[in-house]
Amino acid sequence: MKAVIVNDFRAEPELAELPTPEPGPGEVLVRLHAAGLNPFDWKVADGALKDVVPHSFPLVLGSDGAGLVVKVGLGVTRYREGDRVYGQFMQLPQGQGSYSEFTLVDQDGKLALIPDELDYPLAAALPTAGVTAYQAVEAADLSDGQTLLINGASGGVGQSAIQFAARLGARVLATGTADVAEYLRELGAHTVIDFTEAPTHEQVAAAYPEGIDAVLDLVTPAGGDIDAVTRLVRDGGTVVSTNHATDPETLKERGVQGVNLADNPTPETLKELARLAANGELRVRIEQTVPLHGAPEAVANARAGHARGKTVILP
Repeated sequence: MKAVIVNDFRAEPELAELPTPEPGPGEVLVRLHAAGLNPFDWKVADGALKDVVPHSFPLVLGSDGAGLVVKVGLGVTRYREGDRVYGQFMQLPQGQGSYSEFTLVDQDGKLALIPDELDYPLAAALPTAGVTAYQAVEAADLSDGQTLLINGASGGVGQSAIQFAARLGARVLATGTADVAEYLRELGAHTVIDFTEAPTHEQVAAAYPEGIDAVLDLVTPAGGDIDAVTRLVRDGGTVVSTNHATDPETLKERGVQGVNLADNPTPETLKELARLAANGELRVRIEQTVPLHGAPEAVANARAGHARGKTVILP
């Protein structure tokens, strides 16, 4: 089978020929028809988790994917041959990922069926960004009419988070530049804050001097200075960071809940995301689709910051 691999940490991705794996007990073999590209993919290849879990090389890149179950191992009862499935397929100890023609996944893994109305590319674009957005908005614990700032709203997670928050009746303040402002408003943003005109926290503080109810910060890195946006949140509010940038103990002293979110793609959450996307209630903009051999270049472009929407790889 063909796959895009790295042979060591920080190595350049390359197209390679690997043996097609065989499913063991409890495993299913999936013929992938689409794989979603995420920043997490190259961060893992750079060694972001090298001290956390063992890695096997050659390591197939990619986590998100969608495809067809073509073979099942002994004891598999949850899926059968011919099922259309999607989810997260990265298994670092086994060196497996989604930038590949085939991959293995445990039947109890981060996997769900794809509704008939949902095509493979859109399904592959959902897991990481969709689950993160869904669970981050849940963690913000919003009520109808409350105000949420999404800092970093123009990316895949931010665009989905706008929609989930708007569905709850929240007033969404979304950061973004002028070229994406209209689209963010179409997704449900009440106000788009152009951070190139003035610092975000200054604009929000001027418009909401009594504070806002929650912040979802998608851009401040771990160890970065998140204090300015957290001070926008009034007593009893919530700050959610997807990069582990908050200090919950410090925020607690100010009467604010701090949440460092680690997304958890359960089958139930994946099923709900697929339903929403199939019904048109969740919009995901796919900027481009590329063949498997074009994945290394697509990763390089995304890493350099040239991507403006979701990239989906077609093995």
